Amino acid sequence: MLSFGRAAAHAGFTLIEVMITIAVVAIVLTLGLPSYRTWIQNTQIRTAAESALAGLQLARAEALKRNTNVRFQLMTSMTASCATSATATNWIVSVKDATSLCHITNPATDPPLLIQAKPSGEGTKNVTFAMADTTGTSQPVITFSALGQVTPPLANAPIILDIENPTAGGACVASGGKMRCLQIRVESSGQIRMCDPAVTATDDPRIC
Repeated sequence: MLSFGRAAAHAGFTLIEVMITIAVVAIVLTLGLPSYRTWIQNTQIRTAAESALAGLQLARAEALKRNTNVRFQLMTSMTASCATSATATNWIVSVKDATSLCHITNPATDPPLLIQAKPSGEGTKNVTFAMADTTGTSQPVITFSALGQVTPPLANAPIILDIENPTAGGACVASGGKMRCLQIRVESSGQIRMCDPAVTATDDPRIC
């Protein structure tokens, strides 16, 4: 005849074991949380950079396909009061100037003939943009010609879009911080590429 008394007496966890387990989990979470937070913020930078890169590539491709100028614009909002800004994080690809026309409900037929729009709040709310040429002159708009080149030709190429995340409380890796900031560079020829300012090896394709 089987007896379950001894097994029942040893089933489950003691209070001390539970407290030790909770303490260990708390320590692991405390040690891992900063790294996890940094990873999340760096993911936002990467997401925003890849989105802007796709927008610029789309603008150039549409200019070639439509045989007309197409614009990539950084916009202050997606409303009727929108304006261009080199530090805005909303962007629009359109045939015509989208200033004050970001709210248009029939983008295919009405000005600015909007092709694609990306509001800043879509997964990248903490990211900042800054777009300028090599002299530091703000460039909120990049226009591609029917030949796929930047028009008018750039006197101080390339135009550089810096993507950072200062709200995470840290500087870019290139400046000694933990944020893996990125850049997108647009040459007069229309060449577009994303790079990492923290990379210094000349044989690394990510170098800026």
